[in-house]
Amino acid sequence: RVGSATSLSSAIINTRLQELVRLFKERTEKVKEKLIDSDVTSDDESPVASPAAAPMPAPGRELEGDKPSGDDHYCEMLCCTFKYRPWLDRLKSHQFPSSIDPLTNLMYVLWLFFVVMAWNWNCWLIPVRWAFPYQTPANIHYWLLVDYLCDLIYLLDILIFQTRLQFVQGGDIITDKKAMKENYLRSQRFKMDVLCLLPLDFFYFKVGVNPLLRFPRCLKYLAFFEFNNRLEAILTKAYIYRVIRTTAYLLYSLHVNSCLYYWASAYEGLGSTTWVYDGEGNSYIRCYYWAVKTLITIGGLPDPKTLFEIVFQLLNYFTGVFAFSVMIGQMRDVVGAATAGQTYYRSCMDSTIKYMNFYKIPRAVQNRVKTWYEYTWHSQGMLDESELLVQLPDKMRLDIAIDVNYNIVSKVALFQGCDRQMIFDMLKRLRSVVYLPNDYVCKKGEIGREMYIIQAGQVQVLGGADGKSVLVTLKAGSVFGEISLLAAGGGNRRTANVVAHGFANLFILEKKDLNEILVHYPESQKLLRKKAKKMLRSNNKPKDEKGGPGDALIIPPKAGTPKLFKAALAASEAVGGKGPRGRLRWRLKELKAMQE
Repeated sequence: RVGSATSLSSAIINTRLQELVRLFKERTEKVKEKLIDSDVTSDDESPVASPAAAPMPAPGRELEGDKPSGDDHYCEMLCCTFKYRPWLDRLKSHQFPSSIDPLTNLMYVLWLFFVVMAWNWNCWLIPVRWAFPYQTPANIHYWLLVDYLCDLIYLLDILIFQTRLQFVQGGDIITDKKAMKENYLRSQRFKMDVLCLLPLDFFYFKVGVNPLLRFPRCLKYLAFFEFNNRLEAILTKAYIYRVIRTTAYLLYSLHVNSCLYYWASAYEGLGSTTWVYDGEGNSYIRCYYWAVKTLITIGGLPDPKTLFEIVFQLLNYFTGVFAFSVMIGQMRDVVGAATAGQTYYRSCMDSTIKYMNFYKIPRAVQNRVKTWYEYTWHSQGMLDESELLVQLPDKMRLDIAIDVNYNIVSKVALFQGCDRQMIFDMLKRLRSVVYLPNDYVCKKGEIGREMYIIQAGQVQVLGGADGKSVLVTLKAGSVFGEISLLAAGGGNRRTANVVAHGFANLFILEKKDLNEILVHYPESQKLLRKKAKKMLRSNNKPKDEKGGPGDALIIPPKAGTPKLFKAALAASEAVGGKGPRGRLRWRLKELKAMQE
């Protein structure tokens, strides 16, 4: 009995295995056929798993998927219940990254913002607290609290963030903890970070709380410049930030000059002469006003009286002329860089208008050219997209082309089932063209040598007896003219007029570009020819037995039987026999049958 049961179970297992193998074979063949020709669809569903393979729950136990989770938490709000995870658990589960990419990590940019804020606190308020009498024994604890909070940010930046920054060595991105730490310790950044945290605060116990002892905190300027680079890389309009930063430079130079003027006035004695600050009103505002008039060299200032005042004023004038000219030059460069594209657009348009006026081009044509320039610039922000991408490596251009065009091209029925790499190569050959309202994209009777993909806008297909009736309106994402890419024998003639309905942005793929690509993909070439022939047959185009212009020949017909072979065949039939002539006659009949 045991032997019979064993043989029975073996037979059942073998039968089941054979059935599974058969199902997998059928599925493989269908998938292969579908890859070769995407028009073939499978009506069968995927093979269902055997009931014997499903795990059976043990008695008294539930399946794992049906088991309620004990970690789920629910929050009732009004009439609804929301599933959530306690914030404390989320905080505990969060792990600080072991390495940080300084070029792309937004968290690091946010941390640099806090470091720069602490650096600005020291740079702006140390001179104020040193020169003006704003730091008093009554509020000294508030100043010290913010000071040591900034010191804590400096310390965290050294211990946590800077030691985790990735770096490139020999073309490799280094993420090892020990290597990142050693790279930071050997860098100039570490020396400046240590220098800016010199504990000069201990001298407070001897000389009192003197803000000048915190001057080394201003040496963390490398973090400021790094923050500028990272922020400009993620901003869409970085020139606005550059203008704000250049203005801040000017304001800070005036701020420092106002602090020096108050210190000089206090040194000479407030109100002692007509040149110094007289001690009335808001001291900072009045000194800042004096600094603005001095650095910008407006004039109208009282003449210095003492030698100290004369030397101080001369230094102010020289510094003001130099600083102000530098700021103006930097502002000009920032604004010039921000409007470089606009300047190029204007120069191109002016040159084109000058050319058209020289050759006396009709006014209607000139207006259309101007409209094209204006629409292309305002819609794309540039006149030629290829100029923007020409400096990028081929791989990056492909990545951008995939993100922009792949979703549209992959939906073209002609290219479905083709080699994926062939489509990628084709994306790099697409060319963007802007058509104005009522522009003819293609005309009836023309030889089609390109395919069109509508990126934005609409086009209308015209036909009818007068050739002006709207047959169909194609919108963004539609494709037309794809069959003409594979047409042989003189090309495929257009059967209708296609006109731009409003402004239309189209991508164009030319026939010569596709032929250059298909040389490297013979399987895709065969598939495309097969699909194009099927599309022509479904379109019910008139066919001419002689292959006239009414028929775009996808596969040229085979040549007929040569006349010499026909003469030899007739001679062999006349002579008869089973010799060489008979064998030749039999072979020619076989070739003729194969040809038919």
